[in-house]
Amino acid sequence: MTAPRSRLQALASGLTGLAPRQKALTLLGLDATAAGAAMLILDLVLPGPLPGPVALLAALLFVGLGALLGLHRMKLRAYQQEGLPRSLAQGLGMLLLLLPLQWRMEDARIAQLLLLVSLSVALSLASRMALLRVALAAHALARRPQRLLIWGAGRAGQQLAAALSGDEAQRVLGFLDDDARKQGMRLSGLPVHAPSRVAGLVARQQIDQVILALPRQARGRARQALIGAECEVLTLPGFAARLWGGERAPPDVTRLLGRAGLDRVLPEVRESYAGQVVLVTGAGGSIGGELSRQLARLRPRRLILLDHSELALYDIARELQEMAPEIHAVLGSVCDAPLVEGLLDRHEVGVIFHAAAYKHVPLVQGNPLAGLQNNVMGTRVLAEAAARCGVGRMILVSTDKAVRPTSVMGASKRLAEEIVQDLASRSSTTCFAMVRFGNVMGSSGSVVPLFAEQIARGGPVTVTHPEVTRYFMTGAEAVRLTLLAGAYARGGEVFVLDMGAPQKILHLARQMILGAGLTPRDADTPDGDIEIRFSGLRPGEKLEEELLIGDDMLPTPHPRILRAQEAHLSQIEVAAALSDLRRALDKRDETAAQEAALYWAGGHSGRSPTAARAE
Repeated sequence: MTAPRSRLQALASGLTGLAPRQKALTLLGLDATAAGAAMLILDLVLPGPLPGPVALLAALLFVGLGALLGLHRMKLRAYQQEGLPRSLAQGLGMLLLLLPLQWRMEDARIAQLLLLVSLSVALSLASRMALLRVALAAHALARRPQRLLIWGAGRAGQQLAAALSGDEAQRVLGFLDDDARKQGMRLSGLPVHAPSRVAGLVARQQIDQVILALPRQARGRARQALIGAECEVLTLPGFAARLWGGERAPPDVTRLLGRAGLDRVLPEVRESYAGQVVLVTGAGGSIGGELSRQLARLRPRRLILLDHSELALYDIARELQEMAPEIHAVLGSVCDAPLVEGLLDRHEVGVIFHAAAYKHVPLVQGNPLAGLQNNVMGTRVLAEAAARCGVGRMILVSTDKAVRPTSVMGASKRLAEEIVQDLASRSSTTCFAMVRFGNVMGSSGSVVPLFAEQIARGGPVTVTHPEVTRYFMTGAEAVRLTLLAGAYARGGEVFVLDMGAPQKILHLARQMILGAGLTPRDADTPDGDIEIRFSGLRPGEKLEEELLIGDDMLPTPHPRILRAQEAHLSQIEVAAALSDLRRALDKRDETAAQEAALYWAGGHSGRSPTAARAE
C-alpha cells in the first residue's frame, strides 16, 4: 500500500508543482489528445470512415477555441467541482442528440464536425476531472484536512462552505441550523443537522472545529451547547482572520493611545552624534535596536553594537550594514570587564547608550541573581570603564519601574541609576546622565504584541487586573527623545520623558479587540467573540507605575523632556549597597540578594541587610 500511495503523491506533487507555462502546455496537450481520441472513437462507431478534412477542421476548431477562451490557463480549483460532471453530461448529451443526425442529414460532414467537437469537449473535461481527483486524493493521503462543521446554514455559512470547497487543508462536513425547514436538506451539497445532535456529530465525525456563522446575539447559546465537546469553537470573523492571514488590518495602537505621528515632529540631533564613535549596549533588543537604527542614520564615524545574544546581534548588524560607514558587532556581556574596557579603549568610544538589561518583571523576579548581576553589576562595570577610558558621554536607559520599586527588576534598575548618579558627581572626564520612560509599544516586554497574538488565536486576552494602568510610548518616539536628551546632558541629569496620561490596560485590550473587527466577551457582554480574562497581578507588579521619585521638575529646551531633581545615595551608601549585593551574589543567596536590592533601592525601608546579618 505504501508504494502506490507514494507514487500517487509524487504524481500529484509533479502536477501541482508545474510552472504556469508548463501547466498551459500540459492542458493544451490534453486537449489535442482528446481530439485525437474522439476521431478514433467516431471512426469505430460511424458506418463510414471520417473524411480527413472534417477531422482536421474539428480538431483545430476544438483546440483553437479552447486556447482562445483561455481554458488551458483555467485553475481547476476556481471551477466548482460539481460543475465538471455537469459539463461532462452536457457534452455527452449533445453527442447523443447529434448522433442520429449523422444518418438523417444529406450532407453528413456538418454532423460529423459537431460530433467530433462534442466528444472532444467531453473527453477533455473527463481528463481534467481525473487530474483534479488524483491531486485531491494524493493531498488527502499526505495530510488529513481539518474537519469542520458550520453552525448557521444562512448566506454567510453557505458562502464560507463555498470558499472552503477547494481548500485541501479544510473539509466542511455539514451545517448545523435551528431552522427545522432546513434540517435534513442538503445545501451546497452538504447535509444540514439539528443543533441538538452536535455532541454526537463532533464525536462520530471527529470534528476539529465548529465555526459559528451566526449573529452576535445567538453565539452565546451556541457556545453553551458546545461546552464539553472536544473541538475548537471559532466565530466567523476570527476564523477568517486565522485562515487568510488577517483580511482586516490590525488596529493602529499608536492612534488608540494618542501617540500617532509624535516621533515625526521631533527635532533632529545629527550634530551631536555625526562623526562620533558610538557604542550601544543591548543593541539586539527592542530599545537598543531602535537606538542603533536611528544612530546609524545620523552618520556616526563608527557604530559599535554589543549584545550577548548571537541571533539578535546578527539580525541588527545585518540590517544596518548598509546604513552607517562602519558597523562593528561585538558578541559579549557588559559584565565582562576586560572585554568592555578593551572595547572602549581600542575604539576610542566617545558616546555610550546603555540599553542592555533584563527587563521582564516576572522572569527577573524568578531569577533574581541573573537579573541583579546583569542590570546592576553590568552597569557598574560599564560606567567605571567609561570613566577610566575617558568616554565623553554615557546615557543610561532606565524605566518607570525603578521608581519606588516593588520588584527585583525595578530595584535593579534603580540601583543602576544610583551607580550612574554617584559617578556623575565624581567624574571629571565623563558626562553621565540617564533617561527614564515607561512601556514601549511593540517591545518584547509590552502587552501590545501579547494582546495581538492572543486575539489572532481567538482569545482569551489576559489582563492582570481591571484597574491596572501603564504609560505607553512608541519605540521611535522614545528613542528620538532619548537621543535629544543625550545631546542636552551636561552631567548628573535624570531626564524624564513626557508619556502623556497613563492608560488602563483593560481599555487597551477592549480597543484592540474592537479594532480587529471582533467584540470583547466579559461579564457585561457574554456573547462577545474574544474573552477577557483577569489573571491577577504577578509578584512584584504594581497597579500603577510612576515616573518621578520627587515632585521637583525642571524644564529643558524641549517641552516633552523634563529634568527631575531627586535625592540619591551617597558614595559611601552606593559602596555599601554594592558590597551587600556582591556578597549575596557570590554566595548564590537569592533571599539576601533580593533583600539588599530592595533595601538600597527603596529608600532604606525595612531592615538593613548588614543589620540582619549581625542579628
